Amino acid sequence: MSNKKPKANPAEWATATQAIRAGSHRTEFGEHSEAMFLTSSFVFDSAAQAAARFAGTEEGNVYARFTNPSVQMFEQRLSVLEDTEYCLATSSGMAAITTACMGLLNAGDHIIASKALFGATVQLFVNILSRFGIETTFVDGTSMDAWEKAIKPNTKLFYSETPSNPLTEILDMRALSDLAKKHGIYNVVDNCFCTPALQKPVEFGTEIIIHSATKYLDGQGRVLGGAICGPKDLLKDKILPVLRTAGPTLSAFNAWVLFKGLETLNIRMLAQSAAALEIATWLEAHPAVSKVYYPGLKSHPQHELAMKQQKTGGAIVSFEVKAGSEDEARAKAWQVIDSSQLMSITANLGDTRTTITHPGTTTHGRLSPEAREAAGIKQGLIRLAIGLEDVGDLKKDLVRGLG
Repeated sequence: MSNKKPKANPAEWATATQAIRAGSHRTEFGEHSEAMFLTSSFVFDSAAQAAARFAGTEEGNVYARFTNPSVQMFEQRLSVLEDTEYCLATSSGMAAITTACMGLLNAGDHIIASKALFGATVQLFVNILSRFGIETTFVDGTSMDAWEKAIKPNTKLFYSETPSNPLTEILDMRALSDLAKKHGIYNVVDNCFCTPALQKPVEFGTEIIIHSATKYLDGQGRVLGGAICGPKDLLKDKILPVLRTAGPTLSAFNAWVLFKGLETLNIRMLAQSAAALEIATWLEAHPAVSKVYYPGLKSHPQHELAMKQQKTGGAIVSFEVKAGSEDEARAKAWQVIDSSQLMSITANLGDTRTTITHPGTTTHGRLSPEAREAAGIKQGLIRLAIGLEDVGDLKKDLVRGLG
């Protein structure tokens, strides 16, 4: 009689269980907490095995630039959480976007992207990919007519964030997915703000999912990382060769930190979302605030859609201070930021510590004034990434600048 335990199926587990148990691999030493594999290369049994590994005819680790057990455990756990067939990890979120584009596109191809994107993503499309003959058209992401009208014979990729950074704009993922499939276009969605704890784009037909693992997947602002989730054949055939050759590699140490960070993803996202809703509701009633952007509020223009796609409104709250001119608005916004004693003034997000930033001069500061205006980034806008502190303390911190 065998004492071997039957193998579990992670697909049958709830998200909270997947975040803790999926992807784990024990060595012959039987460790409970997963091992970290700090090695640049791997030893083969023979020259023949080395040749087979390099040729891809035998499964196994080859070189840590593109195969490492620590990285693979993180990839496997995230692919289970996102309910996709496969995942490739990269050195950062921007590396994930760049690697995906390099794998899926050629010179002469065309991207259609939402206007509401992270500033560095816009810079990548406009200033970097354009140099290699890849054109980008930016559209109102909430208008499916705008997406369809922008399609050209050489359109190869849709790119969007939902919720978007920093205005939490919500896109109809099902409608966008259907449009992409109708025209044979790759559909890439950035799921950084929600993570699979709050929404799973694949449930709405999304083909490829991008993550800046630096944010909520880590959850404590410790390391950089990125990920691309999607169909196995597509990622292995199109994107893995870029990762293998160009080397935007996630380190084993960072992969281990991210892997362990995922264990608390579910409880962190739910707790931070609850706090964010309370802060957003309070800000909406504050006399010094003119507008609040938060999907969990009924005043949000895509509130109903958000509640269909997401479990909660998420942990990002953006708001505009009341002011006359843009110069006055920036001065008031900076006053709120500089008056804070508790919140961290940093452009990163997803931390257990609440962060506060001025998008117009930080995350979107390198955009042209015209591009910022098109994206709706005003000088009076402040972005909060709510952490796990006491909500009452966070309100007191904001009152110092808001009055």
